[in-house]
Amino acid sequence: MSDFNKQATHQQQTLDLSIALLERPSVTPDDDGCQDILSARLQQAGFDCEFMYFGDRKQSGEHAEVKNLWARRGSTDPVICFAGHTDVVPTGDEKNWTYPPFTPTIADGYLWARGAADMKTGIAAFTIAAERFVKNHPEHNGSIAFLITSDEEGPSINGTVKVIETLEARNEKITYCLVGEPSSTDTLGDIIKNGRRGSLGAVLTVTGKQGHVAYPHLASNPIHAAMSALAELTNATWDEGNDYFPATSLQISNINGGTGATNVIPETLEVVFNFRFSTETTEDELKAKTHTIFDKHFKDSHFADSKASYAINWKLSGQPFLTPEGKLVSACQNAIKKVTNVDTTLSTSGGTSDGRFIAPTGAQVVELGVRNATIHQVDEKVEVDELGKLAQIYEGILEGLLLD
Repeated sequence: MSDFNKQATHQQQTLDLSIALLERPSVTPDDDGCQDILSARLQQAGFDCEFMYFGDRKQSGEHAEVKNLWARRGSTDPVICFAGHTDVVPTGDEKNWTYPPFTPTIADGYLWARGAADMKTGIAAFTIAAERFVKNHPEHNGSIAFLITSDEEGPSINGTVKVIETLEARNEKITYCLVGEPSSTDTLGDIIKNGRRGSLGAVLTVTGKQGHVAYPHLASNPIHAAMSALAELTNATWDEGNDYFPATSLQISNINGGTGATNVIPETLEVVFNFRFSTETTEDELKAKTHTIFDKHFKDSHFADSKASYAINWKLSGQPFLTPEGKLVSACQNAIKKVTNVDTTLSTSGGTSDGRFIAPTGAQVVELGVRNATIHQVDEKVEVDELGKLAQIYEGILEGLLLD
Protein backbone atom coordinates (compact mmCIF):
# COMPACT_ATOMS: atom_id res chain seq x y z
CA MET A 1 0.00 0.00 0.00
CA SER A 2 1.34 3.44 -0.90
CA ASP A 3 2.00 5.99 1.86
CA PHE A 4 -0.88 8.09 0.53
CA ASN A 5 -3.37 5.21 0.59
CA LYS A 6 -2.10 4.09 4.00
CA GLN A 7 -2.62 7.56 5.43
CA ALA A 8 -6.09 7.81 3.90
CA THR A 9 -7.07 4.49 5.44
CA HIS A 10 -5.72 5.49 8.83
CA GLN A 11 -7.53 8.82 8.61
CA GLN A 12 -10.96 7.41 7.85
CA GLN A 13 -10.72 4.72 10.50
CA THR A 14 -9.47 7.17 13.12
CA LEU A 15 -12.11 9.73 12.17
CA ASP A 16 -14.91 7.18 12.47
CA LEU A 17 -13.80 6.00 15.90
CA SER A 18 -13.23 9.59 17.05
CA ILE A 19 -16.79 10.51 16.13
CA ALA A 20 -18.16 7.47 17.97
CA LEU A 21 -16.33 8.56 21.14
CA LEU A 22 -17.10 12.27 20.78
CA GLU A 23 -20.83 11.60 20.55
CA ARG A 24 -20.72 10.42 24.16
CA PRO A 25 -21.13 13.34 26.63
CA SER A 26 -18.59 11.88 29.03
CA VAL A 27 -18.14 14.88 31.33
CA THR A 28 -15.79 13.90 34.16
CA PRO A 29 -16.03 11.47 35.88
CA ASP A 30 -18.65 9.88 33.61
CA ASP A 31 -17.26 7.54 30.94
CA ASP A 32 -20.70 7.21 29.25
CA GLY A 33 -19.79 3.98 27.47
CA CYS A 34 -16.60 5.15 25.75
CA GLN A 35 -14.52 2.41 27.32
CA ASP A 36 -17.05 -0.22 26.27
CA ILE A 37 -16.50 0.84 22.66
CA LEU A 38 -12.74 0.54 23.09
CA SER A 39 -12.91 -2.76 24.94
CA ALA A 40 -15.04 -4.37 22.24
CA ARG A 41 -12.56 -3.39 19.55
CA LEU A 42 -9.48 -4.36 21.54
CA GLN A 43 -10.89 -7.78 22.41
CA GLN A 44 -11.29 -8.46 18.70
CA ALA A 45 -7.60 -7.61 18.30
CA GLY A 46 -6.60 -10.15 20.93
CA PHE A 47 -6.41 -7.95 24.02
CA ASP A 48 -7.44 -9.16 27.45
CA CYS A 49 -9.63 -6.38 28.87
CA GLU A 50 -10.23 -5.66 32.54
CA PHE A 51 -12.44 -2.94 33.96
CA MET A 52 -11.37 -1.50 37.28
CA TYR A 53 -13.83 0.51 39.38
CA PHE A 54 -12.76 2.78 42.23
CA GLY A 55 -14.84 5.14 44.35
CA ASP A 56 -18.44 4.96 45.52
CA ARG A 57 -21.19 4.59 42.93
CA LYS A 58 -23.65 6.20 45.35
CA GLN A 59 -21.56 9.34 45.73
CA SER A 60 -20.93 12.31 43.45
CA GLY A 61 -18.02 14.70 42.99
CA GLU A 62 -14.57 13.51 43.91
CA HIS A 63 -15.98 10.43 45.69
CA ALA A 64 -17.94 9.19 42.66
CA GLU A 65 -17.22 5.79 41.19
CA VAL A 66 -14.71 5.90 38.33
CA LYS A 67 -14.47 3.40 35.51
CA ASN A 68 -11.03 2.45 34.23
CA LEU A 69 -9.89 0.09 31.49
CA TRP A 70 -6.70 -1.97 31.55
CA ALA A 71 -6.19 -3.94 28.34
CA ARG A 72 -3.15 -6.00 27.41
CA ARG A 73 -2.04 -8.15 24.51
CA GLY A 74 0.97 -10.33 25.25
CA SER A 75 2.65 -11.52 28.42
CA THR A 76 6.31 -10.63 27.93
CA ASP A 77 8.47 -7.54 28.14
CA PRO A 78 8.82 -4.86 26.96
CA VAL A 79 5.34 -3.52 27.70
CA ILE A 80 4.39 -0.42 25.73
CA CYS A 81 1.31 1.22 27.18
CA PHE A 82 -0.95 3.79 25.56
CA ALA A 83 -2.50 5.92 28.31
CA GLY A 84 -5.37 8.36 28.07
CA HIS A 85 -8.69 9.54 29.43
CA THR A 86 -12.23 9.39 28.12
CA ASP A 87 -13.60 12.08 30.44
CA VAL A 88 -13.85 15.68 29.24
CA VAL A 89 -14.29 19.04 30.95
CA PRO A 90 -17.74 20.68 31.05
CA THR A 91 -18.81 22.60 27.95
CA GLY A 92 -19.93 25.83 29.57
CA ASP A 93 -22.89 27.55 27.92
CA GLU A 94 -23.58 25.47 24.81
CA LYS A 95 -25.14 28.53 23.14
CA ASN A 96 -21.62 29.91 22.75
CA TRP A 97 -20.53 26.96 20.60
CA THR A 98 -20.58 27.20 16.82
CA TYR A 99 -21.70 23.57 16.68
CA PRO A 100 -23.26 21.50 19.49
CA PRO A 101 -20.33 20.21 21.58
CA PHE A 102 -21.49 16.59 21.62
CA THR A 103 -22.57 16.52 17.98
CA PRO A 104 -19.21 16.00 16.23
CA THR A 105 -19.14 18.24 13.17
CA ILE A 106 -16.69 18.40 10.27
CA ALA A 107 -16.39 21.93 8.93
CA ASP A 108 -13.60 24.08 7.49
CA GLY A 109 -11.16 21.18 7.68
CA TYR A 110 -11.71 20.65 11.40
CA LEU A 111 -13.50 18.15 13.60
CA TRP A 112 -15.42 20.21 16.19
CA ALA A 113 -16.53 18.73 19.53
CA ARG A 114 -15.75 18.71 23.23
CA GLY A 115 -12.85 16.30 23.60
CA ALA A 116 -11.73 16.60 19.99
CA ALA A 117 -8.25 17.68 21.05
CA ASP A 118 -8.26 16.61 24.70
CA MET A 119 -8.13 13.74 24.02
CA LYS A 120 -10.56 11.40 22.32
CA THR A 121 -8.93 11.69 18.89
CA GLY A 122 -5.65 10.64 20.49
CA ILE A 123 -7.34 7.57 21.96
CA ALA A 124 -8.90 6.78 18.60
CA ALA A 125 -5.54 7.15 16.86
CA PHE A 126 -3.67 4.79 19.11
CA THR A 127 -6.52 2.27 19.02
CA ILE A 128 -6.38 2.19 15.21
CA ALA A 129 -2.57 2.04 15.35
CA ALA A 130 -2.67 -0.96 17.67
CA GLU A 131 -5.28 -2.77 15.58
CA ARG A 132 -3.30 -2.32 12.39
CA PHE A 133 0.02 -3.20 14.01
CA VAL A 134 -1.39 -6.43 15.45
CA LYS A 135 -2.94 -7.33 12.09
CA ASN A 136 0.38 -6.84 10.31
CA HIS A 137 2.55 -8.31 13.07
CA PRO A 138 0.50 -10.87 15.03
CA GLU A 139 3.63 -12.49 16.47
CA HIS A 140 5.23 -9.25 17.64
CA ASN A 141 7.68 -9.07 20.52
CA GLY A 142 6.64 -7.90 23.98
CA SER A 143 3.22 -6.62 24.93
CA ILE A 144 0.88 -3.75 24.05
CA ALA A 145 -1.33 -2.29 26.76
CA PHE A 146 -3.99 0.40 27.20
CA LEU A 147 -4.64 2.31 30.43
CA ILE A 148 -7.78 4.39 30.01
CA THR A 149 -9.45 6.34 32.82
CA SER A 150 -12.45 8.64 33.23
CA ASP A 151 -10.91 10.58 36.14
CA GLU A 152 -8.18 12.72 34.57
CA GLU A 153 -10.06 16.00 34.27
CA GLY A 154 -11.42 15.70 37.80
CA PRO A 155 -9.70 15.10 41.14
CA SER A 156 -7.61 12.24 39.70
CA ILE A 157 -7.89 10.09 42.80
CA ASN A 158 -9.84 7.07 41.50
CA GLY A 159 -8.31 6.80 38.05
CA THR A 160 -4.79 6.15 36.78
CA VAL A 161 -3.24 6.40 40.23
CA LYS A 162 -5.40 3.53 41.51
CA VAL A 163 -4.84 1.41 38.41
CA ILE A 164 -1.09 1.82 38.81
CA GLU A 165 -1.35 0.83 42.48
CA THR A 166 -3.18 -2.33 41.40
CA LEU A 167 -0.62 -3.16 38.72
CA GLU A 168 2.27 -2.55 41.11
CA ALA A 169 0.67 -4.82 43.72
CA ARG A 170 0.68 -7.69 41.23
CA ASN A 171 4.12 -6.76 39.88
CA GLU A 172 2.82 -5.90 36.42
CA LYS A 173 5.27 -3.35 35.05
CA ILE A 174 5.05 -0.86 32.18
CA THR A 175 8.29 -0.40 30.24
CA TYR A 176 7.30 2.43 27.91
CA CYS A 177 4.25 4.67 28.24
CA LEU A 178 2.90 6.94 25.56
CA VAL A 179 0.28 9.38 26.87
CA GLY A 180 -1.90 10.67 24.05
CA GLU A 181 -2.37 14.15 25.48
CA PRO A 182 -2.39 17.06 22.98
CA SER A 183 1.29 18.01 23.04
CA SER A 184 1.78 19.66 19.65
CA THR A 185 1.92 23.45 19.33
CA ASP A 186 2.15 24.71 15.74
CA THR A 187 2.10 21.47 13.76
CA LEU A 188 1.57 17.80 14.52
CA GLY A 189 4.60 16.29 16.23
CA ASP A 190 6.59 19.48 16.74
CA ILE A 191 6.62 18.95 20.53
CA ILE A 192 7.05 15.84 22.65
CA LYS A 193 6.56 16.19 26.38
CA ASN A 194 9.32 14.04 27.86
CA GLY A 195 8.70 15.22 31.39
CA ARG A 196 6.56 17.44 33.57
CA ARG A 197 7.15 19.81 36.43
CA GLY A 198 5.94 18.88 39.87
CA SER A 199 2.84 20.53 41.27
CA LEU A 200 2.57 21.50 44.93
CA GLY A 201 -0.55 23.32 46.05
CA ALA A 202 -1.14 25.21 49.27
CA VAL A 203 -4.02 26.83 51.11
CA LEU A 204 -2.82 29.48 53.55
CA THR A 205 -5.18 30.52 56.34
CA VAL A 206 -4.30 33.59 58.38
CA THR A 207 -6.37 34.06 61.53
CA GLY A 208 -6.69 37.38 63.33
CA LYS A 209 -9.46 38.96 65.37
CA GLN A 210 -12.58 40.54 63.96
CA GLY A 211 -13.36 44.11 64.88
CA HIS A 212 -14.48 47.57 63.81
CA VAL A 213 -12.25 49.38 61.30
CA ALA A 214 -12.42 52.50 63.48
CA TYR A 215 -10.91 50.60 66.44
CA PRO A 216 -8.01 48.62 64.93
CA HIS A 217 -6.24 48.38 68.29
CA LEU A 218 -9.06 46.14 69.46
CA ALA A 219 -8.74 43.81 66.47
CA SER A 220 -6.07 41.95 64.51
CA ASN A 221 -6.25 42.28 60.73
CA PRO A 222 -5.17 39.03 59.01
CA ILE A 223 -4.89 40.79 55.65
CA HIS A 224 -2.37 43.30 56.96
CA ALA A 225 -0.51 40.54 58.78
CA ALA A 226 -0.08 38.53 55.57
CA MET A 227 0.89 41.28 53.12
CA SER A 228 4.62 41.51 53.78
CA ALA A 229 5.04 37.74 53.87
CA LEU A 230 3.12 37.33 50.59
CA ALA A 231 5.26 40.04 49.00
CA GLU A 232 8.44 38.18 49.91
CA LEU A 233 6.91 34.86 48.85
CA THR A 234 6.00 36.09 45.38
CA ASN A 235 9.40 37.73 44.83
CA ALA A 236 11.49 34.77 46.01
CA THR A 237 13.79 32.82 43.69
CA TRP A 238 13.32 29.11 44.27
CA ASP A 239 15.85 27.72 41.79
CA GLU A 240 17.30 28.48 38.37
CA GLY A 241 15.94 25.42 36.57
CA ASN A 242 18.22 23.27 34.41
CA ASP A 243 18.67 22.08 30.83
CA TYR A 244 15.34 20.24 30.93
CA PHE A 245 13.15 22.35 33.23
CA PRO A 246 12.41 26.06 33.58
CA ALA A 247 12.91 27.64 36.99
CA THR A 248 10.39 26.77 39.68
CA SER A 249 7.52 29.26 39.75
CA LEU A 250 4.87 30.26 42.27
CA GLN A 251 1.47 31.72 41.47
CA ILE A 252 -1.31 32.92 43.77
CA SER A 253 -4.66 31.94 42.29
CA ASN A 254 -7.18 32.99 44.94
CA ILE A 255 -7.38 35.45 47.84
CA ASN A 256 -10.50 35.51 49.99
CA GLY A 257 -11.11 37.67 53.04
CA GLY A 258 -13.69 40.02 54.45
CA THR A 259 -17.29 39.86 55.57
CA GLY A 260 -18.70 41.95 52.75
CA ALA A 261 -19.12 44.91 55.07
CA THR A 262 -16.86 47.92 54.59
CA ASN A 263 -16.47 48.67 58.28
CA VAL A 264 -15.47 45.24 59.60
CA ILE A 265 -11.95 43.89 60.01
CA PRO A 266 -12.28 40.20 59.10
CA GLU A 267 -11.18 37.33 61.30
CA THR A 268 -9.60 35.20 58.56
CA LEU A 269 -7.85 35.44 55.22
CA GLU A 270 -7.46 32.52 52.81
CA VAL A 271 -4.81 32.49 50.08
CA VAL A 272 -4.46 29.67 47.52
CA PHE A 273 -1.13 29.30 45.75
CA ASN A 274 0.74 26.73 43.69
CA PHE A 275 4.33 25.80 42.93
CA ARG A 276 5.29 24.27 39.58
CA PHE A 277 8.71 22.95 40.44
CA SER A 278 11.71 21.54 38.64
CA THR A 279 14.02 18.70 39.60
CA GLU A 280 16.36 21.32 41.10
CA THR A 281 14.25 21.53 44.25
CA THR A 282 12.07 19.23 46.30
CA GLU A 283 8.65 19.31 47.90
CA ASP A 284 10.22 19.46 51.37
CA GLU A 285 12.53 22.32 50.41
CA LEU A 286 9.64 24.38 49.07
CA LYS A 287 7.63 23.82 52.21
CA ALA A 288 10.55 24.64 54.48
CA LYS A 289 11.42 27.88 52.68
CA THR A 290 7.78 28.98 52.67
CA HIS A 291 7.43 28.38 56.39
CA THR A 292 10.69 30.24 57.01
CA ILE A 293 9.27 33.28 55.25
CA PHE A 294 6.00 33.23 57.17
CA ASP A 295 7.68 32.50 60.49
CA LYS A 296 9.90 35.54 60.02
CA HIS A 297 6.99 37.86 59.31
CA PHE A 298 4.64 36.49 61.93
CA LYS A 299 7.02 35.70 64.78
CA ASP A 300 9.81 38.23 64.34
CA SER A 301 7.85 41.39 63.49
CA HIS A 302 5.37 43.70 65.12
CA PHE A 303 2.63 41.34 63.93
CA ALA A 304 3.87 38.90 66.55
CA ASP A 305 2.08 41.09 69.07
CA SER A 306 -1.09 41.30 66.99
CA LYS A 307 -2.22 37.75 67.81
CA ALA A 308 -2.48 36.89 64.10
CA SER A 309 -1.40 33.37 63.24
CA TYR A 310 -1.07 31.29 60.08
CA ALA A 311 -1.48 27.70 58.97
CA ILE A 312 -0.78 26.07 55.59
CA ASN A 313 -2.55 23.01 54.20
CA TRP A 314 -0.33 21.40 51.54
CA LYS A 315 -1.33 19.11 48.67
CA LEU A 316 1.18 17.45 46.36
CA SER A 317 -0.40 16.69 42.97
CA GLY A 318 2.69 15.21 41.39
CA GLN A 319 6.46 15.02 41.52
CA PRO A 320 8.52 16.23 38.56
CA PHE A 321 9.65 13.51 36.18
CA LEU A 322 11.90 13.29 33.16
CA THR A 323 12.40 10.69 30.45
CA PRO A 324 15.85 11.36 28.97
CA GLU A 325 16.69 10.73 25.37
CA GLY A 326 16.71 7.01 24.76
CA LYS A 327 14.77 4.25 23.04
CA LEU A 328 11.27 5.64 23.59
CA VAL A 329 12.14 9.23 22.69
CA SER A 330 14.05 8.05 19.61
CA ALA A 331 11.15 5.85 18.48
CA CYS A 332 8.80 8.84 18.72
CA GLN A 333 11.16 11.20 16.91
CA ASN A 334 11.80 8.72 14.11
CA ALA A 335 8.10 7.98 13.59
CA ILE A 336 7.21 11.69 13.53
CA LYS A 337 9.99 12.45 11.07
CA LYS A 338 8.88 9.66 8.75
CA VAL A 339 5.22 10.72 8.70
CA THR A 340 5.39 14.52 8.91
CA ASN A 341 9.06 15.34 8.18
CA VAL A 342 9.06 17.43 11.37
CA ASP A 343 12.06 17.69 13.68
CA THR A 344 10.67 17.27 17.17
CA THR A 345 11.51 19.44 20.17
CA LEU A 346 11.53 17.94 23.67
CA SER A 347 9.67 19.92 26.33
CA THR A 348 8.62 19.73 29.97
CA SER A 349 6.33 22.77 29.89
CA GLY A 350 2.62 22.90 30.60
CA GLY A 351 0.50 21.45 33.36
CA THR A 352 0.36 17.99 34.84
CA SER A 353 -0.86 14.78 33.24
CA ASP A 354 -1.45 11.23 34.41
CA GLY A 355 2.11 10.51 33.37
CA ARG A 356 3.03 11.70 36.89
CA PHE A 357 1.49 8.51 38.31
CA ILE A 358 3.20 6.19 35.84
CA ALA A 359 6.76 7.56 35.77
CA PRO A 360 7.53 6.75 39.45
CA THR A 361 7.18 3.03 38.66
CA GLY A 362 10.31 3.23 36.51
CA ALA A 363 8.53 3.47 33.17
CA GLN A 364 9.79 5.77 30.44
CA VAL A 365 6.95 8.23 29.76
CA VAL A 366 6.31 10.70 26.94
CA GLU A 367 3.26 12.64 25.79
CA LEU A 368 2.46 12.95 22.10
CA GLY A 369 -0.78 14.05 20.53
CA VAL A 370 -2.60 16.60 18.40
CA ARG A 371 -2.30 20.39 18.68
CA ASN A 372 -3.41 21.88 21.99
CA ALA A 373 -4.59 25.27 20.69
CA THR A 374 -8.26 24.83 21.68
CA ILE A 375 -8.23 22.45 24.64
CA HIS A 376 -10.81 23.26 27.36
CA GLN A 377 -12.13 26.11 25.21
CA VAL A 378 -15.47 26.80 23.57
CA ASP A 379 -15.32 25.44 19.99
CA GLU A 380 -12.66 22.84 20.74
CA LYS A 381 -11.51 21.35 17.45
CA VAL A 382 -8.71 19.48 15.70
CA GLU A 383 -7.53 19.33 12.09
CA VAL A 384 -9.11 16.35 10.34
CA ASP A 385 -6.05 15.65 8.19
CA GLU A 386 -3.91 15.19 11.34
CA LEU A 387 -5.87 12.17 12.53
CA GLY A 388 -4.54 9.67 10.04
CA LYS A 389 -1.02 11.01 10.46
CA LEU A 390 -1.21 10.61 14.23
CA ALA A 391 -2.36 6.99 13.89
CA GLN A 392 0.56 6.36 11.52
CA ILE A 393 2.96 7.90 14.00
CA TYR A 394 1.69 5.71 16.81
CA GLU A 395 1.94 2.62 14.60
CA GLY A 396 5.49 3.61 13.70
CA ILE A 397 6.37 3.87 17.40
CA LEU A 398 5.09 0.35 17.97
CA GLU A 399 7.21 -0.85 15.06
CA GLY A 400 10.26 0.91 16.48
CA LEU A 401 9.84 -0.63 19.93
CA LEU A 402 8.46 -4.11 19.27
CA LEU A 403 10.00 -5.25 16.00
CA ASP A 404 13.68 -5.05 16.95
